[in-house]
Amino acid sequence: MRKLIRSLASRVSRWYRSMSIQMVISLSFTAVAVVGILFIGLSLFWRFSTTTNRLQEDGSQRVLAQVNLNLDGYLRRMMRISDTMYFRVIKSTDLERGDISQQMNLLYEENRDALVSIALFGGDGSLVSATPLGSLKPQAAPAQQPWFTAATQRLENLHFFTPQVQNLFEDPSYSYRWVVSLSRHVELTRAGSTENGVLLVDMSFGGIEQICRDVELPGGGYLYLIDGNGELIYHPKQQMIYAGLEEENNLAAAGYRDGSHRESFGGRERQVTVKTVGYTGWKLVGVVPVAGLASNSYQMILFGASLILFSVFLLAFLNFRISEHISKPIRNLEQTVKQLEAGKEVEIEEDGCYEVRRLGHAIRSMTSTMRHLMEDIIQQEGEKRRSELEVLQSQINPHFLYNTLDSVIWMTEAGRYPEAIQMVTSLARLFRISLSRGSSIIPLRDELEHAGHYMTIQKMRYKNRFEVQIHADADTEGLYSLKLIVQPILENAIYHGMAAADGDGLITVHAYREGEDLLIDVSDNGLGMLPEVAGQLLDGSKPVPNRGKGSGIGVRNVHSRIRLTFGERYGLVIMSEPDMGTTVRIRQPALDESAAGRWKEAQP
Repeated sequence: MRKLIRSLASRVSRWYRSMSIQMVISLSFTAVAVVGILFIGLSLFWRFSTTTNRLQEDGSQRVLAQVNLNLDGYLRRMMRISDTMYFRVIKSTDLERGDISQQMNLLYEENRDALVSIALFGGDGSLVSATPLGSLKPQAAPAQQPWFTAATQRLENLHFFTPQVQNLFEDPSYSYRWVVSLSRHVELTRAGSTENGVLLVDMSFGGIEQICRDVELPGGGYLYLIDGNGELIYHPKQQMIYAGLEEENNLAAAGYRDGSHRESFGGRERQVTVKTVGYTGWKLVGVVPVAGLASNSYQMILFGASLILFSVFLLAFLNFRISEHISKPIRNLEQTVKQLEAGKEVEIEEDGCYEVRRLGHAIRSMTSTMRHLMEDIIQQEGEKRRSELEVLQSQINPHFLYNTLDSVIWMTEAGRYPEAIQMVTSLARLFRISLSRGSSIIPLRDELEHAGHYMTIQKMRYKNRFEVQIHADADTEGLYSLKLIVQPILENAIYHGMAAADGDGLITVHAYREGEDLLIDVSDNGLGMLPEVAGQLLDGSKPVPNRGKGSGIGVRNVHSRIRLTFGERYGLVIMSEPDMGTTVRIRQPALDESAAGRWKEAQP
């Protein structure tokens, strides 16, 4: 055996020594290429299998998130109808002296595409008013219904119920309508005294069915909806399940947390994705058979294997054909490129066959072009940065100047000279600080003084409908701030937060330190906004709903200016909830006088 191995090794050695350098390079390159491609192929195969499963899970979660968003809009519509009926109609009407049926009818007509009925009951279950069906069935017992007892036992909550056939009212069309019910406790006013009641809003189940019906999950999956106890609300095969012809693992799914899970049901492996619907405790469940995921994987694996084999044959062919002609010039070029990567100035030789000479010429031309482009890019980026900062610093609204001067004229004509003088003085100081000798970084006290003058003018224009408090902690003394960043936030607080203020509005500005950062909180006790709307104010991904004046551009400009000047970790954070007010937190580095000077010198 040893003699045989030695004989084979001797023959391989003689064959190797007898080969030309072209053959040695070609075989060596081909063998290395084949081994490398096989290694990469196996690595990609393993990576692809895990990535595909992750992508399928992400795809299912995105689909469920979109369906959840649509269901959330459907449920919010029910809540808005209920809120409108309660707060605008029931609370403002004394049932002894007035009738709410007309307003109830108007609300129904406005939403009749989704509504089935609106009904108001007394605390004993008696019908107060209803539309469009106003006659209870003889056997109906509203006080014994789950929606009635839930509303009377938990007074502060809104209560959603799973779909059911509307069985309270006489329907002249004798149709059986599936509805989703929302009930709440209300206070009825009768002859000046209050009593308990229950408001019931029935919306068509067709809205939920339409949202869920046409959803397609990757790999031939499907989606169904259950309540917190696992009872089916919607399923594409709901009738067959009720008839016992199909089965679903809905009771187990009710115990799953939000996210992706693997389960075995009916002898099949399945990927189950769960998403909880807000306000209700309902759960969206997406089911994708693992076999459906694997079918897509097999096709991609076959394509990848074919591509690897083709690449191996192509590399072998090319190595055998051109290795002799390009080996030495290519090595020289490779060494030159390494020196270029190291930042050295080298002379690129144009040697070898025509293709290699052209390659050398192209690398030389590309290197020269890249140097020029890098210089141009550096210059253009500097000019672009300066232009962006100059545009973003243009914060004074011409309409504000026009309205202020118009107010001064009106006060002068009315003989209110002291107020006119105060407004003109504040306006002059406002513009003096705005100029700041062209500097973009000014003392914090000047920035807060600028904000104070601005609010003095606005309070006079709005006839003191709100109060202003501006305060800086003692440890912020001597700090510097980016210029004109508080005034746009105050403008937004006035236009949005104080839109409904009537003498009880309050806007506060508080400057303080947090470690090495300077924070300025601008808070108001106004209307507030939804968290998603607050996020859109900063990223500008969608148009911001205009609840008053302004569009949020000033807030985004301040956010962009701070990040352009100090970096991505600084900027604005908006914290707001409906009817709870809004706080805009400005974060920037805590700069003393020397640090501020260095920042000014570093700016382009």
